[in-house]
Amino acid sequence: MGGLINATLGNAAELIITLFAINKGLLELVKASITGSIIGNLLFVLGLSILAGGVKNGIQKFDRRHTTNNTILLSIAILGLVIPSLFSHSTASGVNQKVEILSLCVAGVMIGLYALGIIFSLKDRRNPSVAPTEHMELHQTWSIKKSLIVLAMATAGIVWMSEILVGSVEHVVAGSGISEFFLGIILVPIIGNVAEHLVAITVAVKNKMELSMEIAVSSSLQIALFVAPVLVFVSLLMGNPLNLVFNTFELAALVAAVIVSYFVAADGESNWLEGAALLVVYVIFGLAFFIFPS
Repeated sequence: MGGLINATLGNAAELIITLFAINKGLLELVKASITGSIIGNLLFVLGLSILAGGVKNGIQKFDRRHTTNNTILLSIAILGLVIPSLFSHSTASGVNQKVEILSLCVAGVMIGLYALGIIFSLKDRRNPSVAPTEHMELHQTWSIKKSLIVLAMATAGIVWMSEILVGSVEHVVAGSGISEFFLGIILVPIIGNVAEHLVAITVAVKNKMELSMEIAVSSSLQIALFVAPVLVFVSLLMGNPLNLVFNTFELAALVAAVIVSYFVAADGESNWLEGAALLVVYVIFGLAFFIFPS
């Protein structure tokens, strides 16, 4: 539940940013940020968390079965993003309209799968993360009223900053030479999810790798199965339809990130070298996206 809440609140900032981008018609920036968020959480955030946790605590253990289930769902989500992209190259008449319809259908199915995944995780009593614990760490917490007030103020601040960020995209692209694609796939996800990143790293250092893994993987899963599909429907209402068609570079990065993160999590253990390896893969992708902008 902690991982789910953290992923949801962490992704709220990026959702707000992408809504402003859709309103301005920056659809390629939105799709790049979706890709960047998924690979960023699986490679950058998870890599930093495993590296920091490994340096501080040595080999760390986590629930392999639960992480594998999430990775399987993530693989299906990536498949859902690949299918419209493949059929967009069809030579059939009216292909653009058909791809848009296919994107809407796929988005609806993916939201349903995400709901089923949450229900399974919360109902699964074999999962150690939902089992009762005998030793609980007690900390003084905020009241619900104070929490809601702070959350509302933070959301208002995010809305204001998101409008400024999206409004400056064209000026940054023109003045710095950085492509809109690189801005969306690398910079926007890091900026939008910085608080979530810090939490994942902090709990890993505290030897709570189970929660850190849940935050990183659940965030990617939520982006792929919930945020991206929701944006498809919302963009239609806003008059700037967003389809689930991604370029070859984005699809290759998504598939590679899921495969690499699966192999890291498959044994239920992590060490600092695996974290460093994930970061190296992310840096390679970042260099490729910077040198060869889409």
